[in-house]
Amino acid sequence: MSDLTIWTLDWVPEMPRGFVRDLRLRWACEEAGLAYQVRTIPFDDRATNHLDRQPFGQVPFLDDGPVRLFESGAALLHLARKSEALMPRDAIGEAGTLEWTIAALNSIEMVTVPWWFLDVTGVKENGLTGWMSQRLEHVERVLGEREWLAAGRFTVADLLMADVLRVEKLRAFGDRPATEAYVTRVTDRPAFRRAHADQLAHYAAADAARTAS
Repeated sequence: MSDLTIWTLDWVPEMPRGFVRDLRLRWACEEAGLAYQVRTIPFDDRATNHLDRQPFGQVPFLDDGPVRLFESGAALLHLARKSEALMPRDAIGEAGTLEWTIAALNSIEMVTVPWWFLDVTGVKENGLTGWMSQRLEHVERVLGEREWLAAGRFTVADLLMADVLRVEKLRAFGDRPATEAYVTRVTDRPAFRRAHADQLAHYAAADAARTAS
């Protein structure tokens, strides 16, 4: 049995299936060829039933023997240190991978998530639209100049950035052909397809179990 254990919810509604962030860790393990297992916490009372492991009551979190991590970004960087498939070992390649991984979280996801959350709530004036549009245009410019974000090849930075950008509302917002080609290219990778299918199968099995009970 692998020391790597990815924890997620035992069940979620139809949305956000395919986007629950344990997918990021599954995907990284698939890319790196790292053996892992998936374990679950109950969906019911999820905000408080695992605060000893995740102080914000969220998923995923990762166990790797004595190492326990609760943020997906931190867990991804931990996994990246295990495999050159996710992060180069030369100083320049590693630095570029690190900076773009943090950029995906701090410069892009920090505005895109509240933007689409406000959008689905039906607010008439989403004050984040201009800020988000500017950030996405910067990414479009970068992706128009290079195939990958760092090191001239796929890294964990691309995994994370593509996962942030693949949300349908973002893909439908504006005209960003380089970004769309990038998201398509990254999510066409076999490792993503396996991880995505496994997550959907996980929740489909949970549906069947709830129905049977």
